[in-house]
Amino acid sequence: MDLFQLEAFVTIVREGSFSKAAKAMYRTQPAISQIVKRLEDEIGQPLFDRSSRRGVLTDAGQVLLEHAERLMNFKDQALAALNDVRHLRSGQLVIASNELTCLYLLPLLHEYRRLYPAVRVSVRRGLASRIPGDVRDYGADLGVVTYQPTDADLQSVVVYRDQLAFVVPAGHHFVGRREVGIKDLAAEHFVAHHVSSPYRARVVDTFRKRRVTLQMPIEMPTIDAIKKFVAAGHGVALLPAIAVEGELAREELIRIHVPELAFERPVRLVYRKGGSVSHAAAAFLTVAEAHAAKGRGRYAFTRE
Repeated sequence: MDLFQLEAFVTIVREGSFSKAAKAMYRTQPAISQIVKRLEDEIGQPLFDRSSRRGVLTDAGQVLLEHAERLMNFKDQALAALNDVRHLRSGQLVIASNELTCLYLLPLLHEYRRLYPAVRVSVRRGLASRIPGDVRDYGADLGVVTYQPTDADLQSVVVYRDQLAFVVPAGHHFVGRREVGIKDLAAEHFVAHHVSSPYRARVVDTFRKRRVTLQMPIEMPTIDAIKKFVAAGHGVALLPAIAVEGELAREELIRIHVPELAFERPVRLVYRKGGSVSHAAAAFLTVAEAHAAKGRGRYAFTRE
């Protein structure tokens, strides 16, 4: 049996006759009769007492009616729930990010929650190198990365254009200089993140090409630890500018311009191709595009 057969059966009972049920379902009476006949053949028992003109249910019909009505209610609830998801009155949005890229999401999440408070948002931490795979394999609706994924099943848009910032503690001897060259950094001790990244590799390669020694004697597990360690006078660091905005404003860290290391870091939202983006994820992309259109600092919305 299928849902349509059960719906026809329930409609006959509710309408009180085969003819009225046929009219309600936009079918002919013979078609409705055939549906009931197939249902009875499958069950092996009659559902209606044919000796009664009023279409009285048999015992089997009474039992089936109880369960069929429950199924119809479940169907109506499911359709209502799907409609809520389509109109963002419910649903869930899962975004894969890491410790740093989560910072770029904060203004977007604030606006998204204002517009769609009923959608549950979960930002899940993951390794940057694995985030595209999580999105491709439906582990997340969207991913946030600072590189362009090569997976053919994915698409990405640039939503923020950050830069690497060279920062030193407030009492450092570079403070007061407008800029320094990469050769001036040979004696500096860099505090680095313990997880390698494409930008770290790019920095290392730049030092190598310039024939300048790069000293990285200390690695830390978090950006916050790096900032505090450098602010305490224990080295210097290259960090995304968005991650040090507060420390720069409070002058706990000082940013010094290094022309050779002025690397831009495009931040991307990654999503699946082929129309498989959820309603909640599509709405988030729209929020990101609108946020960029309002000229919010370095926020952008560029398909590349």
